[in-house]
Amino acid sequence: MKNISILSASVRNGRNSHRVALYFKNYLEENQLANVKIIDLKEYNFPIFEERLRFISNPTEAMLSFADEVTKSDGIILVTPEYNGGYPASLKNAIDLLYAEWKRKPIAIATVSAGAFAGTQVITSIQFSLWKIGALTVPAMFPVATVEKTFDENGKPNDEEATNKRASSFVNELIWWIEAKQKMDT
Repeated sequence: MKNISILSASVRNGRNSHRVALYFKNYLEENQLANVKIIDLKEYNFPIFEERLRFISNPTEAMLSFADEVTKSDGIILVTPEYNGGYPASLKNAIDLLYAEWKRKPIAIATVSAGAFAGTQVITSIQFSLWKIGALTVPAMFPVATVEKTFDENGKPNDEEATNKRASSFVNELIWWIEAKQKMDT
């Protein structure tokens, strides 16, 4: 079974994007599609980026744990809110900390907002950052508009049937890229 991590990018108090991370964890486990782990940036409390992990003489246990989780993942669902047209500094900080760990890592991006645009304004900037470090961003998106109205705090969607249909397409695309990468690595 594949190992898929869900990277919950927001560290904000009262964050709503984490609801989508919880949804994907439940969806993947209930459908027995993967072994799932949430990598919650709020739990890591990283210092502001000073240097890539490989150049830090005394990295924290959190930094090493984060790098290990990314490395062990066959693929990642990145759940990011949109803040003023961009993605949060916590995510940029975490992306920049690593380098080789992201190389050719299949990543599916779920964008989230409180407004009607579903975080779609953030997609270009996050894809560019991931592309620059060699990650494989899959050509599927999972935009979520008005998240506080469409998902409860436990990740349960209001319209489960429609949400699961969208998730199936999104997750299947990620799994295809994971399997393609695994074939190329052999």
